[in-house]
Amino acid sequence: MADIGHTRYWRMDRHANYGDLNEVARHQINTGLIASHWDDLLRVAASLKQGTVPAPEIMRVLGKNGSLSGLGKAVAELGRIAKTLYLLNYVQDEDYRRKIQRQLNRGEARWVLARLIFHGRKGELRQRYRENMEDQLGVLGLVVNAVAVWNTRYISASLDWIREIGEDVKDDDMVRLSPMRHGHINVLGRYHFEMADDIAAGAMRPLRDPDAINEADWTF
Repeated sequence: MADIGHTRYWRMDRHANYGDLNEVARHQINTGLIASHWDDLLRVAASLKQGTVPAPEIMRVLGKNGSLSGLGKAVAELGRIAKTLYLLNYVQDEDYRRKIQRQLNRGEARWVLARLIFHGRKGELRQRYRENMEDQLGVLGLVVNAVAVWNTRYISASLDWIREIGEDVKDDDMVRLSPMRHGHINVLGRYHFEMADDIAAGAMRPLRDPDAINEADWTF
């Protein structure tokens, strides 16, 4: 975990005995501040859940010019409770750590794929106006999602084929599959969008024989 040496654990009771955690849980939650703003905290949570108040308006209520309001400080105290519980679960539960790491790996894989697709500008937004940047990001997200959908369909078809030939597909192996793979994608060269009639109608391309794949087969 990044910066784990600087991570703080927070305690609810200054005088409670937390055993081996006494030395690391040196900071105390201000429960009085949370209690005094509890009704407002519930209103903020309900507004976020229902989408009745825009996020910028909520941020304005929580603080201004870099300084937190009383409600903002109460939100920060509440967040420290959630963070401490998360850290304790992370340290104690190996399966939980593996789950978090898989999620981090997937997030990193999406960034790598987006960086590959955004090769012309080396991942940099150079449009002058915000609207142009938003359009560029929107198109990037659309292409990344298209690749993910394409990969997902063919991964599913490949798994079905493996089952049909009598091979066992293990759940532990399936959870490691990612729709963000990009070794078969060539982002350079000319682009054309002509498709055969059956493909345009929704049919899938024939799966390739894994024993006969060469480097050229990994592009489309």
